[in-house]
Amino acid sequence: MKKNILFILAIMLTTVMLMSACRKSSCNVVPDVLVMERVSLVQYPQLRLAQQAVAIDRGGVAGLIIVSLGGDQYVAFDRCSTVDPHKKCAVQVDGLIATDPCSGATYILTNGSPSNLAECPLKPYRAFRNGETIEIRN
Repeated sequence: MKKNILFILAIMLTTVMLMSACRKSSCNVVPDVLVMERVSLVQYPQLRLAQQAVAIDRGGVAGLIIVSLGGDQYVAFDRCSTVDPHKKCAVQVDGLIATDPCSGATYILTNGSPSNLAECPLKPYRAFRNGETIEIRN
Protein backbone atom coordinates (compact mmCIF):
# COMPACT_ATOMS: atom_id res chain seq x y z
CA MET A 1 0.00 0.00 0.00
CA LYS A 2 2.79 2.44 0.91
CA LYS A 3 4.56 1.62 -2.36
CA ASN A 4 1.43 2.50 -4.34
CA ILE A 5 1.07 5.84 -2.54
CA LEU A 6 4.76 6.65 -3.08
CA PHE A 7 4.45 5.69 -6.75
CA ILE A 8 1.42 7.96 -7.22
CA LEU A 9 3.18 10.82 -5.42
CA ALA A 10 6.25 10.37 -7.62
CA ILE A 11 4.10 10.52 -10.78
CA MET A 12 2.31 13.63 -9.54
CA LEU A 13 5.61 15.34 -8.69
CA THR A 14 7.06 14.47 -12.09
CA THR A 15 3.96 15.83 -13.83
CA VAL A 16 4.14 19.11 -11.91
CA MET A 17 7.85 19.48 -12.71
CA LEU A 18 7.26 18.82 -16.43
CA MET A 19 4.41 21.33 -16.57
CA SER A 20 6.58 23.91 -14.81
CA ALA A 21 9.45 23.30 -17.23
CA CYS A 22 7.12 23.77 -20.21
CA ARG A 23 5.96 27.14 -18.92
CA LYS A 24 9.53 28.34 -18.35
CA SER A 25 10.59 27.51 -21.90
CA SER A 26 7.94 29.79 -23.42
CA CYS A 27 9.76 33.01 -22.54
CA ASN A 28 10.96 33.85 -26.06
CA VAL A 29 7.66 35.59 -26.70
CA VAL A 30 8.94 38.74 -28.44
CA PRO A 31 9.33 38.06 -32.18
CA ASP A 32 12.79 37.84 -33.70
CA VAL A 33 13.63 40.82 -35.89
CA LEU A 34 16.92 41.93 -37.43
CA VAL A 35 18.61 44.51 -35.20
CA MET A 36 21.59 46.54 -36.43
CA GLU A 37 21.46 49.95 -34.78
CA ARG A 38 24.04 52.57 -33.85
CA VAL A 39 23.66 55.10 -31.05
CA SER A 40 25.99 58.09 -30.77
CA LEU A 41 27.60 58.86 -27.43
CA VAL A 42 27.58 62.49 -28.53
CA GLN A 43 23.78 62.37 -28.80
CA TYR A 44 23.37 60.32 -25.58
CA PRO A 45 26.29 61.42 -23.33
CA GLN A 46 24.66 59.87 -20.24
CA LEU A 47 25.71 56.47 -21.63
CA ARG A 48 29.32 57.38 -20.82
CA LEU A 49 28.40 57.03 -17.13
CA ALA A 50 27.74 53.77 -15.29
CA GLN A 51 24.20 52.71 -14.42
CA GLN A 52 22.48 54.91 -17.01
CA ALA A 53 19.76 53.89 -19.47
CA VAL A 54 18.19 55.48 -22.53
CA ALA A 55 15.22 54.44 -24.64
CA ILE A 56 15.06 54.99 -28.37
CA ASP A 57 12.11 54.47 -30.69
CA ARG A 58 13.97 52.73 -33.50
CA GLY A 59 15.13 49.12 -33.75
CA GLY A 60 13.69 45.94 -32.34
CA VAL A 61 9.96 45.31 -32.18
CA ALA A 62 9.03 48.40 -30.12
CA GLY A 63 12.31 50.33 -29.92
CA LEU A 64 15.46 49.71 -27.89
CA ILE A 65 16.83 50.34 -24.41
CA ILE A 66 20.58 50.78 -24.04
CA VAL A 67 22.09 50.46 -20.56
CA SER A 68 25.61 51.46 -19.53
CA LEU A 69 26.91 49.11 -16.85
CA GLY A 70 30.23 50.95 -16.53
CA GLY A 71 33.72 50.15 -17.75
CA ASP A 72 32.66 50.18 -21.43
CA GLN A 73 30.13 47.39 -20.77
CA TYR A 74 26.68 47.82 -22.30
CA VAL A 75 23.50 45.78 -22.57
CA ALA A 76 20.48 46.40 -24.78
CA PHE A 77 16.89 45.21 -24.68
CA ASP A 78 13.83 45.40 -26.88
CA ARG A 79 11.30 47.85 -25.47
CA CYS A 80 8.48 45.42 -26.29
CA SER A 81 6.84 44.21 -23.09
CA THR A 82 6.81 40.44 -22.62
CA VAL A 83 3.39 40.50 -20.92
CA ASP A 84 1.41 40.80 -24.16
CA PRO A 85 4.01 41.06 -26.96
CA HIS A 86 1.47 41.07 -29.79
CA LYS A 87 0.34 44.52 -28.53
CA LYS A 88 3.91 45.82 -29.07
CA CYS A 89 3.59 47.96 -25.95
CA ALA A 90 6.86 49.87 -25.50
CA VAL A 91 8.13 49.98 -21.91
CA GLN A 92 9.01 53.38 -20.44
CA VAL A 93 12.41 53.92 -18.79
CA ASP A 94 12.82 55.60 -15.40
CA GLY A 95 16.36 55.20 -14.08
CA LEU A 96 17.15 51.48 -14.13
CA ILE A 97 13.50 50.38 -14.08
CA ALA A 98 11.31 49.92 -17.15
CA THR A 99 7.52 49.96 -16.83
CA ASP A 100 4.96 48.59 -19.26
CA PRO A 101 2.28 51.30 -19.52
CA CYS A 102 -0.26 48.75 -20.79
CA SER A 103 -0.03 46.17 -17.97
CA GLY A 104 1.96 47.88 -15.20
CA ALA A 105 4.68 45.20 -15.34
CA THR A 106 8.17 46.32 -14.37
CA TYR A 107 11.65 45.14 -15.32
CA ILE A 108 15.14 45.65 -13.87
CA LEU A 109 17.35 47.10 -16.60
CA THR A 110 20.74 45.86 -15.41
CA ASN A 111 19.73 42.39 -16.62
CA GLY A 112 16.21 42.72 -18.10
CA SER A 113 14.60 40.52 -15.46
CA PRO A 114 10.95 40.99 -14.51
CA SER A 115 10.32 42.50 -11.08
CA ASN A 116 6.52 42.78 -11.04
CA LEU A 117 3.70 41.05 -12.97
CA ALA A 118 5.75 39.85 -15.94
CA GLU A 119 7.10 36.29 -15.97
CA CYS A 120 9.61 36.65 -18.80
CA PRO A 121 12.60 39.02 -19.08
CA LEU A 122 12.97 41.67 -21.75
CA LYS A 123 14.46 40.41 -25.01
CA PRO A 124 18.23 41.07 -24.92
CA TYR A 125 20.51 42.18 -27.74
CA ARG A 126 24.30 42.45 -27.93
CA ALA A 127 25.65 45.95 -27.34
CA PHE A 128 29.24 47.11 -27.59
CA ARG A 129 31.18 50.32 -27.86
CA ASN A 130 32.98 51.16 -31.09
CA GLY A 131 34.69 54.53 -30.67
CA GLU A 132 32.01 57.15 -29.98
CA THR A 133 29.20 54.79 -30.97
CA ILE A 134 27.28 52.00 -29.25
CA GLU A 135 26.36 49.24 -31.70
CA ILE A 136 23.37 47.03 -30.98
CA ARG A 137 22.90 43.73 -32.82
CA ASN A 138 21.29 40.35 -32.50
